[in-house]
Amino acid sequence: MVKRVAIIGAGISGLASIRSCLEEGLEPTCFERGEDVGGLWKFSDHAEEGRASIYRSVFTNSSKEMTCFPDFPFPDDFPNFMHNSKLQEYITAFAKEKNLLKYIQFKTLVSRVNKHPDFSITGQWDVTTEKDGQKESVVFDAVMICSGHHVYPNLPKESFPGLKLFKGKCFHSWDYKEPGLFKGKRVLVIGLGNSGCDIATELSHTAEQVIISSRSGSWVMSRVWYDGYPWDVMTITRFETFLKNNLPTVISDWWYTKQMNARFKHENYGLIPLKRALRKEPVFNDELPACILRGTVSIKPNVREFTETSAIFEDGTVFEAIDCVIFATGYSYAYPFLDESIIKSRNNEVTLFKDIFPPVLEKPTMAVIGFVQSLGAAIPTADLQARWAARVIKGTCTLPSIKDIMHDIDEKMEKKLKWFGKSNTIQTDYVVYMDELASFIGAKPNIPWLFLTDPKLALEVYFGPCSPYQFRLIGPGKWPGARNAILTQWDRILKPITTRVVGSPLKPCLFCSWFRPVVISAVSIAVLLVLF
Repeated sequence: MVKRVAIIGAGISGLASIRSCLEEGLEPTCFERGEDVGGLWKFSDHAEEGRASIYRSVFTNSSKEMTCFPDFPFPDDFPNFMHNSKLQEYITAFAKEKNLLKYIQFKTLVSRVNKHPDFSITGQWDVTTEKDGQKESVVFDAVMICSGHHVYPNLPKESFPGLKLFKGKCFHSWDYKEPGLFKGKRVLVIGLGNSGCDIATELSHTAEQVIISSRSGSWVMSRVWYDGYPWDVMTITRFETFLKNNLPTVISDWWYTKQMNARFKHENYGLIPLKRALRKEPVFNDELPACILRGTVSIKPNVREFTETSAIFEDGTVFEAIDCVIFATGYSYAYPFLDESIIKSRNNEVTLFKDIFPPVLEKPTMAVIGFVQSLGAAIPTADLQARWAARVIKGTCTLPSIKDIMHDIDEKMEKKLKWFGKSNTIQTDYVVYMDELASFIGAKPNIPWLFLTDPKLALEVYFGPCSPYQFRLIGPGKWPGARNAILTQWDRILKPITTRVVGSPLKPCLFCSWFRPVVISAVSIAVLLVLF
């Protein structure tokens, strides 16, 4: 019998899961509480409880060639970094092209997911949904959770003494939509992540004064990288990943810090992270350094305490007459429809094998898709996660023993704490993670074989951007257009920016892109040998 799979959420992870189930001959039913696909990227002018929420001005931090579904490139005239409306347009087009909409039940809330009474034998789940006030419970052979991790705002009011006395407005960035209401206001933004910096720089054009308070600092990167190309097509490569993971730690840390400081010295701007060698996700903001230079945004340390109208920072300085405090303090992870013991299986932490499978289940019939962060884009990551998960659910792929699973989780957590810090335990190394998932389904590119059989393609795959098409070159779900998509990716990168033609568009030299880190590494090693 065909296995029936319940998919919770019709964002990018949900759509990837529907498509992967169909590719494996499974029968998906997707439940979406909203009226449309897109999840996080479906903008609404008001925040809705239980749903992700973005502000009107959100742009992508990953460029289009690194963001797309692996067999569905963006149109070549789409900008490299897209407004949320443009990405939503693409997501909708993908859902229609792959005929996914008929598998989605919109305006349907999943209120409960319980193990079926004979779960230890069948691995089945009882899924309870609500629509138009009516409840319905259906038995499914598997469940794929695709509800994201930007749904439940983390508002740590108890961490700020005196906040209850504050008489101004106070809310989470989840509620923020546009800057018009803040004209002439004095605004304090708490948090130096992507949302905090976006909101602060946007408000700097209308507010009287904007201050960002940061406890630990952040690296701030520009979307525009070496020679004006998008940052990710120049830095997320197999070769650079190899260097980063195999150089001595002291050299790797120095190189990473040098890259982060290439645009401006973070020390001078009060932005540098307290633990500067940690590879926690950087902030992408092209405007923040200029705002600091202009004085329209200022950076301050953590707030020591609030008064009725002001904030006193840990350095003793005071921001007075505050009209509004916006908490850009991230999100909590919660699955209210599920017994917490299934996901939070150890020390009240989310514990998942390969960031997908709960390890405590007798049967591997539940997968969490999209619950991971990396410097890479979410769409190709979710696509590869869903492809592997669908094959595990079908029975084509098997998971190791619980002992091996827990050993792997412990080993990976140790590495994550070392590289990313305690507050970033869902972060991972993009290329390493993607290759690991791809190897499970036979979709990992064989680089040595490519150099022997197709050198032109091999150069792009290894030294060029690790674009999503690489993971549809071979294996199940192989896309015949993958090779051509890789060889023409620079044309699609350059097309939307060369609107005033003054010569032939200049594509980067792949050898030059890796020559720089090699020289840096060689010089570093030479210096160390001389010193020690």
